[in-house]
Amino acid sequence: MLPVGAKVGGASEAAGTLPQALRRDFSGVDYGEAMRRAREIVPILRERAQRAEDARMLIRENEQLLHESGLFRFHQPKAFGGMELPFVAVVDIPAELARGCASTAWNVGNVACHHWILGYYEPETQREVWEANPDALIASSIALAAGRGRKAPGGFVVNGRWPFSSAVDNSEWNMLAVTVYDDDGKAPVDWRLCLVPKSDYEIIDTWYAMGMAATGSKDVAVNELFVPERRALALLRCRGGREHPGAALNAGALFAIPLVAASSHPLAPAALGAAEGALELFLAAMAKRAGTYTGARVADFQAVQIKVARARCLIDSARALLRESAVAFQAAAERDVVPDLETKLRFRAHSAFAVGQAREAVETLWSCYGAQGLYTRDPLQRHLRDVLAINQHFSFNFDIAGAAYGLFALGGRYANPTM
Repeated sequence: MLPVGAKVGGASEAAGTLPQALRRDFSGVDYGEAMRRAREIVPILRERAQRAEDARMLIRENEQLLHESGLFRFHQPKAFGGMELPFVAVVDIPAELARGCASTAWNVGNVACHHWILGYYEPETQREVWEANPDALIASSIALAAGRGRKAPGGFVVNGRWPFSSAVDNSEWNMLAVTVYDDDGKAPVDWRLCLVPKSDYEIIDTWYAMGMAATGSKDVAVNELFVPERRALALLRCRGGREHPGAALNAGALFAIPLVAASSHPLAPAALGAAEGALELFLAAMAKRAGTYTGARVADFQAVQIKVARARCLIDSARALLRESAVAFQAAAERDVVPDLETKLRFRAHSAFAVGQAREAVETLWSCYGAQGLYTRDPLQRHLRDVLAINQHFSFNFDIAGAAYGLFALGGRYANPTM
């Protein structure tokens, strides 16, 4: 176990060793219990949603609540006290939480998947983080073009400024995507996910956003930072199976799932749950609303009834798409089968399409909600802004995801080597 302030690979520890008395073990928590805990938290997140949005970050009360519930750790290896639940949990748990607050759910999915990804790193690196603090939060920025690296003895020297690092204020570490170039700096030769302690990067407050404000997705920057090899995960070794260095420690099927192919699944459920929450709010409002000018009961309008049914079907369809691919990823890993490229691209398209369906569901409800929704005191407008914001994420641009799948299906060459 590392002492406080110990030097590791040229960088100081981001946080001190967590006292043994404060260590929580969630390895005995199964899927059903995790879902029960998520449902129990929803009303609290809903009550705090406006305060979280105003704070523009994962507020500390919610962070503490989620630590106590263990829900940040549903994909952490059991060996370190995590739940190590099947991959479908990354759809169901954030989707449940997003009924109350989409931003908080996004951060849970994001942070939980970083526990999963850390399980692919060298065992020494996993121990470095989790033996000091098994509750340590890890942020990320996956923009490979934002970070440039060059090979150096024992690791890499990295430069860059990355956008959209969600929950960065709460996190002790950050996973920064880096493209490594050859000696002349012209040709990319490798793609790494560099684990960096908080002491080694700058946080730049750029996060003034129209939606998903409580994610706290600020910029981060490093300059001529040395990252040791063991903290620089080679994405080319994480395309499915057990070729990655973490397999020596984590033999479970969860850690044989292809990282990049499945990387949109932890984030898409925030839109799904936001749409579910919007439908709940809509039904509660319309059950007692009368027309302003006629006094007629709005719930009796057939047009409203049809829109409710359409929203319900869109949400159900989105959920089915996300769960189908998540279950398939897990099942393939349990059989020691790596999904082929067609399947990977199809499942990426699933997540983008599902987020689009969630957005359409909320827009459908909004179209007949009336002027009440214009007030910022009405939470439905936040659900609308949040799903619109989620749709702007690169992973959920269906034109991009759909074109990638369509290109391959039609016999073209898909060029992303990390897939």
